[in-house]
Amino acid sequence: MARTSNPDTVPPAPLSRERVLRAAIRLADEEGFEALSMRKLAQALGVQAMSLYNHVANKDDLLDGIVDSVVAEIEVPSLAAGWKTAMRRRATSARAVLLRHPWATMPLVSRVNVGPAMLRYVDATLGCLVEAGFSFEMADRAWNAIDSHIYGFTLQELNFPFEAAEYSEAARNGLSLIAADKYPYLNRLTHYVIEGRYDGIHDFEFGLELILNGLDRFRGNS
Repeated sequence: MARTSNPDTVPPAPLSRERVLRAAIRLADEEGFEALSMRKLAQALGVQAMSLYNHVANKDDLLDGIVDSVVAEIEVPSLAAGWKTAMRRRATSARAVLLRHPWATMPLVSRVNVGPAMLRYVDATLGCLVEAGFSFEMADRAWNAIDSHIYGFTLQELNFPFEAAEYSEAARNGLSLIAADKYPYLNRLTHYVIEGRYDGIHDFEFGLELILNGLDRFRGNS
């Protein structure tokens, strides 16, 4: 008897670079950047590993591709907005994307990223700052200062050993290590946290506003 196909069966989507990169991002989100391999990726896609090389040149090309795909999720600053508003929205978006992909911050800062999304992102950032009155040199320094805050804060946030709800209890448990006669200011601050007068959680927007307000004085300077 001839075998007939099930009309309700949906054929798998054809393999493409975009599909390969999306699957790699999902795998990195689930298992971490270091766990990503061509073999695991092929298994996740239900294909032979060699077929991946029709769409990515090698593993470095794959890694560059997924980092650039993550960058593409970040809001590109608009020249139509005021520069502070644009930089604030850019920073908030970048942090949200990096929290959504916890593995992405380190390869973003440690690899040479020259994909189209990154180039568009950086060019739009520079354009927004230059059009706001910053020199090209100061615009470069400004966006790097902002990005240092984004990346550093996000890494700290992702690796902080306590949840916000646990911080007060952690402060209480650690108080015995902070003798008031040796560390009077830290001891008093710890009491503030224990008593609920201060949550002790670092504030992303606070640091961002300090940077943006500090940059104001460099506008119009050559």
